[in-house]
Amino acid sequence: MAGGYRKANDLPEVIPVFPLDGALLLPGGVLPLQIFEPRYLNMVDDAMSGDRLIGMIQTGEGGTRRRPCLLGVGCAGRITSYSETSDGKYLIALTGVCRFAVLEELETLTPYRQVRADFRRYEADLASDEASLEFERAPFLALLRRYLDNHSLGVEWEVVNAAPAPALINSLSMALPFSTVEKQALLEARDLEARRHALTALIEIDAAGGADDDAAPSIQ
Repeated sequence: MAGGYRKANDLPEVIPVFPLDGALLLPGGVLPLQIFEPRYLNMVDDAMSGDRLIGMIQTGEGGTRRRPCLLGVGCAGRITSYSETSDGKYLIALTGVCRFAVLEELETLTPYRQVRADFRRYEADLASDEASLEFERAPFLALLRRYLDNHSLGVEWEVVNAAPAPALINSLSMALPFSTVEKQALLEARDLEARRHALTALIEIDAAGGADDDAAPSIQ
């Protein structure tokens, strides 16, 4: 696992968080981000001078436009790629380390938000070896093809067919244009098998219902 963390106690109690709806990070997954807002540039600077951990989290109802309410579960990622553009933006990649429950949001002097995080509930993210997980791919891939056709999306099928089951399930969960609520359900799934069932159900419902006119045009 990224960063060499083995136990929940190895992770910091307080982490900075980046609220971003629709951006799902899962343990072992890689999430590329372009950072340009000053408070988050500050956050990346501080993370790079420390343990490089940032918590990705979605928001719910309530709060203000600048400070919306945070949902109760996020995923911490370690900055594993970093570069700066000529106009001062940061291009980073976060590799998912472990999910966390938000115990409380802290009052801080930093321009970005910080929470007290409980990683113990999701400690299995650090040790789980689910590479052997397998399932009947043919029905799943048929559903996936219908879903992609409905949304005018494309994938490299050679990559999909060759991907190990955990990588396939997690990468699709992160990349497909699900709603905030659906992304959160995938994040909070008990384990990889539960996430596979949830992902299959979401694809199946969408494939049966037809295309969404507001769907994103491509998978990045």
